[in-house]
Amino acid sequence: MIRQPVLKGQLLELRPLRAEDFPDLYAVASDPLIWEQHPHNTRYQEGVFKKFFSDALASGGALIAIDSETGRVIGSSRYDGYNQEKSQVEIGWTFLARSHWGGIYNGEMKRLMLEHAFKFVKNVVFVIGIQNFRSQKAVEKLGAVRVGSTVDSGGADCFVYHLERNGVTGQVATRTATEQ
Repeated sequence: MIRQPVLKGQLLELRPLRAEDFPDLYAVASDPLIWEQHPHNTRYQEGVFKKFFSDALASGGALIAIDSETGRVIGSSRYDGYNQEKSQVEIGWTFLARSHWGGIYNGEMKRLMLEHAFKFVKNVVFVIGIQNFRSQKAVEKLGAVRVGSTVDSGGADCFVYHLERNGVTGQVATRTATEQ
């Protein structure tokens, strides 16, 4: 699976994250309200974000989100945990500037990422903190179904959501951003 594609929609472009993106991405991530429901809610702190950013670069699946109209960085997301045997990949570590909250940008980001992922896999999973109600609601809008729980690499309790390419949920992934 190609985990760092360039994906273009009407509202945003996703491209591979690069080391020189740190200042622009941290300018977005430094807003504490972005992280208030997240299990690792101190990522707005520069030292904590540097670790997150370094891990994103090392993952080989991180994408930066750029507003197509303004050319400004508005957030990021990532593919990880690709498993060829299970025909599965995880989409996560997503955050957006609060100026771009409200569904249409996240909806387009996830639609682009899902359409790309479903060219290679049958299953996409999302691992979301149990108190992260905004993200839970967002993936449910895409048609993802909660299938269980887990503990993430940082020790936080999380729910696992699943979206399947050939099921009803997989068809939801092909909606346009305005339908989200």
